[in-house]
Amino acid sequence: MKAVVITKAGGPEVLQLQDVPAPELKSNEVMIKVKAAGINGADKMQRHGQYPVPPGGSLYPGLEVSGTIEEVGKEVKGWKAGDEVCALLVGGGYAERVNVPAGQLLPIPKGVSLVDATGLPEVSCTVWSVVFMAAKLQEGENFLIHGGSSGVGTFAIQMAKYKGAKVLVTAGSDEKLQACKELGADVAINYKSEDWVARVKHETGGKGADVILDVMGAPYLSKNTESLAPDGRLIVLGLQGGATGEINLGALLAKRATIFVLALRSRPLEQKAHIVEEVRRNVWPAIEAGKVKPVIDRTFELKDVVKAHEWVDSSGHIGKVLLLV
Repeated sequence: MKAVVITKAGGPEVLQLQDVPAPELKSNEVMIKVKAAGINGADKMQRHGQYPVPPGGSLYPGLEVSGTIEEVGKEVKGWKAGDEVCALLVGGGYAERVNVPAGQLLPIPKGVSLVDATGLPEVSCTVWSVVFMAAKLQEGENFLIHGGSSGVGTFAIQMAKYKGAKVLVTAGSDEKLQACKELGADVAINYKSEDWVARVKHETGGKGADVILDVMGAPYLSKNTESLAPDGRLIVLGLQGGATGEINLGALLAKRATIFVLALRSRPLEQKAHIVEEVRRNVWPAIEAGKVKPVIDRTFELKDVVKAHEWVDSSGHIGKVLLLV
């Protein structure tokens, strides 16, 4: 089969479409003929050599796909060849075929195309597990999302509004801020031209954000701590700005704050299966009711993976970028 190989650590140019051996199917897995694969921040980190593949995982990038089941392992129940699915992966999505543990499969939501469904598994499992299962965002709470126009951000806006929270977002351009508003954000803040800490305080009546979803890491630690409400919860989901920084424990103690530093890819199979089932029960109904939708920026052919990663690296996208296989 053909798959995208990371030839060495570096920029988009290190990605090459090559002929590789097809993966061997395990008894608890299904083989998917891939229709499309989603591009995620973890793929970029892996490309740069900064995100080691978990033991036993595919060396090829790609953490989510949609497609058709071609073969079913002997222990798998409830799925059959010919079923159209989308799936959460540990890797290997940038390929013509990929094997997936059955517990990480999701049906295509009614009303969503097979291609568009590609953009759902990673963001839905991430947002539901960290924002609602871990941080327990509640109706009426203030929710601050950094990077509101990202794949995770656009999905988090919609789910939080669906659950009745007040949503504040930061983004770096008027176009991105407008897109966030159209998805339901109550407050959109340009972090390049505004003091977002002061704006968050103002928009919440001086209280601050009950939950903050952050992808920057170290550079935002102090400002996020300042922006938290009493009993606030800070979710660190990415380290785009760096991994090493200082934490004011006194400030956190005064606010009785909680920090979650969470990753999805490295979780055990049992945890991933539990998250996927929770998403199926709690998120899929919202999608099928038209309250939440995948936000797809654009698609590229698999052979144009270098161009696709160049576009993602430019940060010009709003929502998800997909590879058509």
